[in-house]
Amino acid sequence: MIGLVTDSNAQLPPELVERYAVEVVPLTVTVDGVDYAEGIDLDADGFYSLFEGGATPAVSTSQPSPGRFAEAYARVAGRGADEILSIHLGSAVSGTLNAARIATGASPVPVRLVDTGTASFGVACCVWEAAEALGRGATVAEAAAVAETMGARVGNVFVVQALDLARAGGRLRVGVEHDTTAIPVLSLVDGEIRPVGQATDVAEAARVMADYVTLAGESLKVAVGIADRAAAPFWEALEDSLADAPQVREMVRYRVGPSVGAHTGPGTAGAFFYPAR
Repeated sequence: MIGLVTDSNAQLPPELVERYAVEVVPLTVTVDGVDYAEGIDLDADGFYSLFEGGATPAVSTSQPSPGRFAEAYARVAGRGADEILSIHLGSAVSGTLNAARIATGASPVPVRLVDTGTASFGVACCVWEAAEALGRGATVAEAAAVAETMGARVGNVFVVQALDLARAGGRLRVGVEHDTTAIPVLSLVDGEIRPVGQATDVAEAARVMADYVTLAGESLKVAVGIADRAAAPFWEALEDSLADAPQVREMVRYRVGPSVGAHTGPGTAGAFFYPAR
């Protein structure tokens, strides 16, 4: 039996956690000096409630400790796994993978680590396809190879209403300015948030995002994500635009949780997508 482990930055929805029995190790989200384990002490609703009324809490994130990974590996081994595939947030943006690497020395079973080179639901896409490969009988090495190549194949598109927060994170491309008359449609490419279009209202923004998704291939797996209630109109319009698209083979929903929301803020909605096998 091969066990699967990832970190909470993957934003893996309960549907996929349960389908593939994935162990999720939480990142730490610090809000106004208080540390929370993502998804355990603080979920998406609790996180975004801290921004209500125009509040601007000081938010930061940090990788899980090696001890948390060691505990996760022990739990997975205790459920009968004799090998573990551990798939994580890119090492260029987080120390998460290094913490996992330290913990492998204490694991009761061998652990194969994967640096996805991506973040957020892009990591979940790597987990998703690796799990599918394991279901077809792949070895740990074969499933790891699937996950390692998936990061480069995953696309994303989104809107944010907290451009200042995205800019403060240092990833917003120079020249993307806040314009109250237009909604910028964005994509994270090579670690930089870049504009891929703009719209004048929610419906047009959804069409721009849906067009960006459907141009990516003839058979796609898509995940549509939402931060909070403020983003619900974008989310619903995007789902409606994609629901009948012949290119969409499977679509799941996910929440934009605290470790991602710390960099994008309330009002974020969008999609990750990749060619399906």
